[in-house]
Amino acid sequence: MPDKPPSLWTDRPGGGDHEWLAPAPTGYGARPYRPPAPPPPEPPRSRRGLKLTALAAVALLLGFALAGLWDTFFGGDGPASGEPLPAAAGRPAESRINEIYARASGGVVFVQVARNRGRTVGRASGTGFVIDGDGTIVTNAHVIGGSRGARVRFEDGGRFVDARVAGTDPSSDLAVLRVDPDDVSGRLQPLPLADSDAVQVGDTAIAIGFPLGLDRTATAGIVSGLSREIQAPNGFRIDEVIQTDAPINPGNSGGPLLDADGRVIGVNSQIAASGNGGGNVGIGFAVPSNTVRTVAPQLKAGRTIERSYLGVSTSPTPNGSGAVVREVTGNSPAQRAGLRSARRPDGSDGDVIVSVAGRAITGPEDVADAIEDRRPGEEVPVVVQRRGSRVTVEVELGRRPAGSP
Repeated sequence: MPDKPPSLWTDRPGGGDHEWLAPAPTGYGARPYRPPAPPPPEPPRSRRGLKLTALAAVALLLGFALAGLWDTFFGGDGPASGEPLPAAAGRPAESRINEIYARASGGVVFVQVARNRGRTVGRASGTGFVIDGDGTIVTNAHVIGGSRGARVRFEDGGRFVDARVAGTDPSSDLAVLRVDPDDVSGRLQPLPLADSDAVQVGDTAIAIGFPLGLDRTATAGIVSGLSREIQAPNGFRIDEVIQTDAPINPGNSGGPLLDADGRVIGVNSQIAASGNGGGNVGIGFAVPSNTVRTVAPQLKAGRTIERSYLGVSTSPTPNGSGAVVREVTGNSPAQRAGLRSARRPDGSDGDVIVSVAGRAITGPEDVADAIEDRRPGEEVPVVVQRRGSRVTVEVELGRRPAGSP
């Protein structure tokens, strides 16, 4: 007997009692006439034909099985019926972000200003948020630019309300707008300001704004860094900036960065972009809320923010102690007091600032911090290391110019 052909069950142990393929027939020769006899059995099919028949049978069985499963899970006559697929019932559990957005989004507004570009007038847009019931709105100074007026929209697709620019502070990139509460449909929803000094890396961060001209949008992430520095619109630096990975894009400028309790911890201002001109790479920066708490009331009152000014550029020392004076601005308080710049890395051929107004200096950022709370016209002692000796220089602080020299 010929060898047994292989089974169609590829994973079945050998020695089974089913042979799906029969041995090949030997063929038929001419035979003499004989009385009629029952018709001979139909010759066996070839192996190829039987394989195709068996595969067709398996496919048919699978089709019936799938049809049964479809009917079990979806009901009806299956996909051929044309009925839409059912939706899973219910909603997911409410998240903290849902709650914060529902509570805070009404206090976030779309800001639009007219900008003159030569002979044409264009429009710039950003985001702002309400901080009191009197119609005070905070946004970025770079959103407002030099405009004296703006218009804001409180609802997606709603009407615009005229706003007056109460003041701008390019050194902190903050601006304050005022609207008449009677012009607003419904009640104003002020957002509370948090103490940004209490913010920690890893805290929840939620940004609400109008990115790329879209309607009100929420994105979320964490606080990913603290005490960062960014450049202000006038070229000076803004310190104590909050870094976040919550997606921030053009149009989010001036909008609030919120904590897990829906309080403002910062004002979204800048993003880091990839070197090839791409968009957000997950690094955004927000001006801290404590700066807002100081600047906004003065701008609301129509005051100009005056900051003290020393007039030096500094760099770190190799040993991490003090700040090397690299440049002394012409006609500045530092120049008038006789401070000297250095070229050597360690500052040994010039001045190394070690103390300002009684505050020890460990790096360049400490110099600006030491005079931040001082007023123009105040006289402060500046202690420098000069050619191996410590020298105290009295400096009368000036008024910070409109732009960085």
